[in-house]
Amino acid sequence: MIQSMTGFGKASLQLPTKKITVEVKSLNSKGLDLSVRMPSSYREMELGLRNQIALKLERGKVDFSIFIESTAEQTSTKVNVPIVKAYIAQLREVYPDADETELMKMAIRMPDTLKTEREEIDENDWSEIQKVILEALEYIGDFRKDEGASLEKEFQLRIGNIRQYMNDALALDPERVQAIKDRLQTAISELKVNVDENRFEQELIYYLEKLDITEEKVRLTNHLDYFLETINGTEANGRKLGFITQEMGREINTMGSKSNHAQMQKLVVMMKDELEKIKEQVLNVL
Repeated sequence: MIQSMTGFGKASLQLPTKKITVEVKSLNSKGLDLSVRMPSSYREMELGLRNQIALKLERGKVDFSIFIESTAEQTSTKVNVPIVKAYIAQLREVYPDADETELMKMAIRMPDTLKTEREEIDENDWSEIQKVILEALEYIGDFRKDEGASLEKEFQLRIGNIRQYMNDALALDPERVQAIKDRLQTAISELKVNVDENRFEQELIYYLEKLDITEEKVRLTNHLDYFLETINGTEANGRKLGFITQEMGREINTMGSKSNHAQMQKLVVMMKDELEKIKEQVLNVL
């Protein structure tokens, strides 16, 4: 089954002093375009985390975030008392008539009045966070599979439409061939010259062979079958599907250039329209 590159996953965990929330979302991209946002205290784990995400998601424009919400009564951010006192002393010289409360309000807004003690990574906490990360990645994986199932139905519909239009075009082939014969015969009659019938038949056969679309029909049928076979494969195959659609386009374009028949050309245009819809959705396939 194919998977989409579009997805979203979210998981959270309540630890004794903090709440951990992990969010991951992805859109289509030619390769893996990964953006990771996490608290600075966990930055040393980022490289391993990136490798973990890359193995799981493979391709896509991925935004991965870890949010830490403190639920403890104590905080690691504290007032830098000596700095605040120094600011108050300086402000008192500038505003000698200001009361202590006003000086305090001004001082606390000055730079470096708050200091944050860097927390060391707790291995037990990180082990629990890893479980949340895995859960979020599983959620986005399931989301991608569901989206892939929808894409598969869309592809089957469009491939079926192309096959039907192709068969409808081939059903018009006897009419097209006869119309070409009649047109050439009329043109020769209007010239009012004697024509060797055997030579005329030979030239007509040669001309009709150049306009024959049987080979294109066979190759396009093979490409349609290969496309359906590929979407039922087990490996990531978005790029392969893109290559197959290019080959399908070549055969449809050749049919159009050879058709030389108004109704058949309309069917070719309809085939091209279905193929464009397939190409747009293939960009979302993992």
